[in-house]
Amino acid sequence: MAVITKKVGSKVYAYISEREGKKVIHKYLGPADDPAVEKTISAYRRIYTVPDVFRYLFWDARLEDIHMRRNARYIIERILDMGNLDGVNWLQRIYPVQKIIEVLTSCRSLNQKSRNFWRLWFDLENT
Repeated sequence: MAVITKKVGSKVYAYISEREGKKVIHKYLGPADDPAVEKTISAYRRIYTVPDVFRYLFWDARLEDIHMRRNARYIIERILDMGNLDGVNWLQRIYPVQKIIEVLTSCRSLNQKSRNFWRLWFDLENT
């Protein structure tokens, strides 16, 4: 997801660009200086960026450089390993639970105590 602005003449227009498979879809939002469009853009940016409250978990990267889709595994691993319940609640709003469980079961770098806790949390003790 990306917010794109395009200047036509003296006006600036905003679009949301999303990838669906091999296609890139552009959704027209409206004039960039419209308050409703600005509100929509900030809402999209909040959804598709790591919140500042989790900055301490990503000390080795700039939050602006973390891509929610490309770096999904990295984000999930960090929050499961060093985060808290607030972090996992946020993860569940962003990623499907199946994706979180997939990372939990396949990650080798996850601390064993964290792995055991989250396996119990997600009711995976028999797998």
